[in-house]
Amino acid sequence: MMEELDFRTNNSNGSVKRRLLRVEMESVFGDLPPSGISGSSHNRFTVEKSAITPQECENAVSLTHVGRAGEAQMVDVSPKESTKRIAIASCNVILGKKVFDLVLANQMAKGDVLSVAKIAGISGAKHTSTLIPLCHNITLSHVRVDLHLNPKNYSVDIEGEAASTGKTGVEMEAMTAVTIAGLTVYDMCKAASKDIQITNVRLESKTGGKSGQWSREE
Repeated sequence: MMEELDFRTNNSNGSVKRRLLRVEMESVFGDLPPSGISGSSHNRFTVEKSAITPQECENAVSLTHVGRAGEAQMVDVSPKESTKRIAIASCNVILGKKVFDLVLANQMAKGDVLSVAKIAGISGAKHTSTLIPLCHNITLSHVRVDLHLNPKNYSVDIEGEAASTGKTGVEMEAMTAVTIAGLTVYDMCKAASKDIQITNVRLESKTGGKSGQWSREE
């Protein structure tokens, strides 16, 4: 009799614990399927998966760095044809008048801001595949980084260009070039101000590859 009572007590406690666990899970994930907690991970995935529209599935498939199960993957570019690839990107570094005047007069303690940032941008483009994990390690035939002081808003305008002949584009190399150049401007000037802003990192144009030519429309 005592053993039966203990069994009922334990069974009751187990039911209470399962109900409490279910309530807790529902507070996090929403209503669980009728099958209960058992297999809830699989059932929840099934419910969520069925809620995806065909259009969303089509868009998801177009993300080439995402596998069928949603995992990250590196794209196999071996079937692609080699073409001439060129990409141009830009960004803007807002300095403020005080820092702008110091850079203009080449009076920053670390030295020539624009020259150092130019070299950093070129170096950054060549290390893109190290910084961005799913980018291919490609051979660049040309990298250009130009920096110009803009007195209208006390900023530095940065433009970067990357070129290669191969099976994948160089958009990331161009954007990495201007981003690293912008970060270098910040590093060179941060002793004078912490209010410097790196803004508007974006692709301006690209040519080559299956998608052909693209240019940003203002």
